[in-house]
Amino acid sequence: MRALFTLLRSLIADIASTFVTGTRKPQITPTHADVSYGPHALNVLDLWIAKRDGPRPLLVYIHGGGWNKFGKQQDTSFYQPFLGKGISCAAINYRLTGEDPLPAPVHDAARAIQFLRARAADWNIDINHIALTGSSAGGCTAMWLLLHDDMADSTSVDPVLRESTRVCAAGVSEAQTSIDPLVIQDWIGPNVLKHGMINSAVGERTIEAALNNYERHRAMYVEFSPYNHIDRHDPPLLMTYGGDMSLPSKNAAHAIHHPMFGVKMKEKADRIGHECHLLIPRISKSDKYSTMNAFLMDMLLMK
Repeated sequence: MRALFTLLRSLIADIASTFVTGTRKPQITPTHADVSYGPHALNVLDLWIAKRDGPRPLLVYIHGGGWNKFGKQQDTSFYQPFLGKGISCAAINYRLTGEDPLPAPVHDAARAIQFLRARAADWNIDINHIALTGSSAGGCTAMWLLLHDDMADSTSVDPVLRESTRVCAAGVSEAQTSIDPLVIQDWIGPNVLKHGMINSAVGERTIEAALNNYERHRAMYVEFSPYNHIDRHDPPLLMTYGGDMSLPSKNAAHAIHHPMFGVKMKEKADRIGHECHLLIPRISKSDKYSTMNAFLMDMLLMK
């Protein structure tokens, strides 16, 4: 039922967008649609296979929505520049925290990467060139996978879980580098705690409940904050944010996507010697990349 609701909401958004603008970019039909990668109804992915010879790099899109709404459906013209360069693309759904709090959404994304690796021969995937992208909570998941130790379990009876979760790069936008309420309130101000992502991540209906039970949830908040996993050996990361650096943040929506998330990660990356690029208009730029697409293409097409 939840999967159907997510699909209907996405379709309604598409119709509304077309009504307002009067136009809609041509959409690209997946080579494979709604492929099941795990045991749950929302464990499905779409795959666009690039029409080139030899194993192809793969870009995986992880949708945002605070881990508690939306789905993989988006304007698929986003994938066209990558497909044109011979880069295959995938988009995943995952369980949502309204019913399945952490670790479900993030571990589902990890399994999706493992599943794609397991099907590499069938789908012509270059397993050494898999990169991630996503915005907001999807970007948070992408960073977590980029920076976290490999989750491959060589002893698992499930062959998918024997595959690596490691990727070669991640490019994310307006993503949370920490979800620990005590940390991010200090970084950004109290409005960040008004966003439902923070309490629903750990299965609490309100932020008051999450804070009252903080010691019970602390390990989960620490574990799923990408900031806590970065080291100098991790693959490259590029982050983009809007240019409003106002502190304290203006409201919950501004707070949960605040550029300070990126500033804090970039400061730590620079201290430890990790390759990290931060793009914030008028505030931060990269010496190598002016756009996320340029970064992702460079990482995926690197020999």
